[in-house]
Amino acid sequence: MDVELGGIADGHHSGHGREDDEKGHGWWRDLVLAYKTLGVVFGGLVTSPLYVYPSMSLDPEMTTKDDYLAIYSIMFWTLTLIGVVKYVCIALSADDHGEGGTFALYSLLCRHADVGILPLKDGDMTGAISQSHHYLGTEKHSNVKTFLERSLIARRLLLFVAISGICMLIGDGILTPAISALVEALSAAILIGLFLLQKHGTSRVSFLFSPIMAAWTLTTPIIGVYAVIHYEPTIFKALSPYYIVHFLLVNGKSAWRLLGGTVLCITGAEAMFADIGHFNKRSIQIAFLFTIYPSLVFTYAGQTAYLINNPQDHYDGFYKFVPSAVYWPMFIISTLAAVVASQSLISATFSVIKQSVSLDYFPRVKVVHTSSNKGEVYSPETNYILMVLCVGIILVFGDGKDIGNAFGVVVIMVMLITTILLTLVMLIVWSAPPLLVGLYFIFFFALEGVYASAVFTKIPEGGWLPFSISLILVFIMFGWYTGRQKKIQYEMKNKITIDNLGTLLSEPDIQRVCGICFFYSNIQDGLTPVLGHYINNTHSLHKTTIFTTLRYSLVAKVAQNERIAIRRLGPKGIYSCVIQYGYADTGFEGAELVERVISKLMRDIQNGLVGLSSLSAEEEAAELDKAKQAGVVHVRGRTRFYIGKETSWYDKIMLGFYEFLHGNCRPALPALGVPIHQRMEVGMLYEA
Repeated sequence: MDVELGGIADGHHSGHGREDDEKGHGWWRDLVLAYKTLGVVFGGLVTSPLYVYPSMSLDPEMTTKDDYLAIYSIMFWTLTLIGVVKYVCIALSADDHGEGGTFALYSLLCRHADVGILPLKDGDMTGAISQSHHYLGTEKHSNVKTFLERSLIARRLLLFVAISGICMLIGDGILTPAISALVEALSAAILIGLFLLQKHGTSRVSFLFSPIMAAWTLTTPIIGVYAVIHYEPTIFKALSPYYIVHFLLVNGKSAWRLLGGTVLCITGAEAMFADIGHFNKRSIQIAFLFTIYPSLVFTYAGQTAYLINNPQDHYDGFYKFVPSAVYWPMFIISTLAAVVASQSLISATFSVIKQSVSLDYFPRVKVVHTSSNKGEVYSPETNYILMVLCVGIILVFGDGKDIGNAFGVVVIMVMLITTILLTLVMLIVWSAPPLLVGLYFIFFFALEGVYASAVFTKIPEGGWLPFSISLILVFIMFGWYTGRQKKIQYEMKNKITIDNLGTLLSEPDIQRVCGICFFYSNIQDGLTPVLGHYINNTHSLHKTTIFTTLRYSLVAKVAQNERIAIRRLGPKGIYSCVIQYGYADTGFEGAELVERVISKLMRDIQNGLVGLSSLSAEEEAAELDKAKQAGVVHVRGRTRFYIGKETSWYDKIMLGFYEFLHGNCRPALPALGVPIHQRMEVGMLYEA
């Protein structure tokens, strides 16, 4: 599997490294991180008062005081149940070695149950790699686990759900900046500036934006309390669920449709979960419980209190409830906060794109690690595509009402998918009591299902947008995955065995040339057919050849001492090497990759860990050092599918699309930081 890797790997990224490191810094570090999270993680949540009420189709002449109390009660309990209970108390604990989001949940499931459908490429090297990073094969069983392991359809459906969650979150990342637009031209210009800042890294961006969000979360609840005292001091009686029940019973269908607007009060919660890798669980919990949650409760209380007395202002409810004396300062703060709000989803989008690329579900894009000790990443291609889409949506949709309709579809779909995956994690990974898990699933699936049913009515009014974006992304991921699977199948069917290699090298016209060759392969229990093509056409092979496989696992991080596993193959000077990464690991690049592998091989030779050889350890080490001095070359296959007349129409479409994606994505060797003079690509056609 070949992907784009950025940054330099370090020792902090082993196992539970970051989480363990963070524990040693105490509460002061968590408080500092909690402050930084304001500018990155919670943007969508804290700015939701700007667009929740405008997104509702309220009739000022028909809306009563009790209706507004019910709407506030709905928002309060949505924030409490979904924000606090589901995400802060449950989802944040379902991280995978400090990483969050849909793929983290899918990773946990694949490591605790044999439910993944990635191609198995372990071969004979599996014993050298700790099984703690793959399917654990635990003794605990459940009916759900057994069903998933035995049903290919269920496993494929699980993968589809995980991919859909990723695509919806990316759609969220496109819509969040767009819905924050206040003045079209101004917002577009500021958003372009925001995207241009992304290359400097999340930490630097959060340093710039945290003061803005801190000012927002401090001032808006103060104004909210003022509005409560001035307009409706009894507003907090709405915390009683009675008002919700009464509202739904009296207003029926119209009340149900209003849920499509109230769901926006919890937007950004999924980004909070996906952004764990940029900070840590405890800092996010502190920031949410002691800053974000109370700020939203009081801000919505103030807005609602104002609208009870001024129902005609609900289309501009936020700015109208701000006292005139502080209007312009609040306008400036809210404008800046609305733009900063997009940062949480931009960061989350970078994270899920990186995970998808690492696991070979998405075409290669450049991914740069912007920090040496956190899961902070930046993707230039992703960044600029997001920028173009966000600005385009602002200019096309204008006033933002249709964007709000589209936004609700994305928000609730991601939450439903997280509920499903969390339920499976509770059963399979945590072995929680089925009764408690059942209560969790029934309650949250029903709650979010009702929201979803209301939001789906908005599809003709802009809700089609996220479905279109997600459908395109799903097609890209599925097309790429199909092509990669086909390549693996062809290589496994036509692989070169060690005996075949010995026969090839024994031919009199085959020369063994000086130097070291890193020959990249996607398979481990055999050698890529590109090797035979290479030897037959060049009539040579380097005296020291290391067949290298980059393996990406459904786990966040792999321990440093388990990254590289090497063994000797039959012929003299031929070795097999597996370099293993988790989806949140940084990769070795260029000279570092060579140095790490050769150093590991040298140690293993001296310790007798690479298998028997006709040479002594000293002689073999000397041969390796001599080969290193002669130079290094990196060889990989650049394979394409030959689509003939007998190819099925389905394969013609999917493989044709894959070839289009493959031809336009980044090549693998530059992705590994290999100098151009050391690269060699061998072209070969695979029969479809």
